[in-house]
Amino acid sequence: MSTQLKQTALNAAHRRLGGKMVEFGGWDMPIQYAGTIDEHMAVRQAAGIFDVSHMGEIEITGPQALALTQQVTTNDASKLIDGQAQYSALTYPNGTFVDDVLVHRFGPEHFLLCVNASNTPKDSEWIVSQASGFNAEVTNTSDRYTQLAIQGPQALAILQHLTETQLIAVKYYWFTRGKVDGVPAIIARTGYTGEDGFEIYFDPNESERIWNKLLEVGQPHGLMPCGLASRNTLRLEAKMALYGHDIDDTTTVLEADLGWIVKFNKGDFIGRDVLAAQKEQGLTRKLIGFEMIERGIARDGYPIFIDGHQVSHVGSGSPAPYLKKNIGLAYLPIEHTATGTRFEVDVRGRRVAAEVVPTPFYKRSK
Repeated sequence: MSTQLKQTALNAAHRRLGGKMVEFGGWDMPIQYAGTIDEHMAVRQAAGIFDVSHMGEIEITGPQALALTQQVTTNDASKLIDGQAQYSALTYPNGTFVDDVLVHRFGPEHFLLCVNASNTPKDSEWIVSQASGFNAEVTNTSDRYTQLAIQGPQALAILQHLTETQLIAVKYYWFTRGKVDGVPAIIARTGYTGEDGFEIYFDPNESERIWNKLLEVGQPHGLMPCGLASRNTLRLEAKMALYGHDIDDTTTVLEADLGWIVKFNKGDFIGRDVLAAQKEQGLTRKLIGFEMIERGIARDGYPIFIDGHQVSHVGSGSPAPYLKKNIGLAYLPIEHTATGTRFEVDVRGRRVAAEVVPTPFYKRSK
């Protein structure tokens, strides 16, 4: 029996623009418009706009909202002040990922977590299951928001056309409330592309008007509508993990090379003891970035061999349009994770050489 795919409020607009639609995490989403490479390069050199309304929003409110947020996430939400956001992880007791999330603090009694699309019901249920004993309420508010991402060097100039909010004053990983073309919105200087840019949250009923207006004012700046394919290649170049590929419920936050979002000194949180023990004992594997040094593309799931034995598989792998290289992410045994270490990827029955390289592969100039 086929399940009806969910649609964002912009589904018809994507189709009118000629977006190629695919199933993604239970949603009917555009994978590309003009083409992945063109869209990727637009974001690196000018700007792109993405409909990311499939992402989920979970709000934690009440007198103990901070305490509950601290309990279920690994980063230290007590360090946030109003209008600030942080990257964090929801973890199981064994230190593996329920999901990776963005935590936004509106006030000491109000936090908004932006979560991955297909994980939204699971994440919400998990946080609710941990909320017993806390004077806090957990609400899945995803249906209240359309979320658009405007990313690239021209993103600020484009969005500034439609808001009186002084965007230059909004620092990276901060957000504010304002209006976009007269519509109340949350305006966050965040993104998943490795570029400067903004993610805006607003009433779904205003979706097409805001989308069309942004395309209109953005055209002179080189703005292009972008799909999931370019979002994927952009985040891979920036070494931003993708749930279900680079992180999941079998990988710990430390193994994912994300120790910087684990704050052991903040007090207890779910998974703390296991992660602390893993840190003390040392990792047995770690997520690394690699570059193909022979001709071949390492696609997601391709087997990885060292000394003739399969040791892993590619988590994310793709050509990198801006870097003009074939790159990927994978977990390797810790003794094989040093920069310059070589291994082989099985590309359709042919063993192709690859090499561990420093990450992120791409870092924008400030």
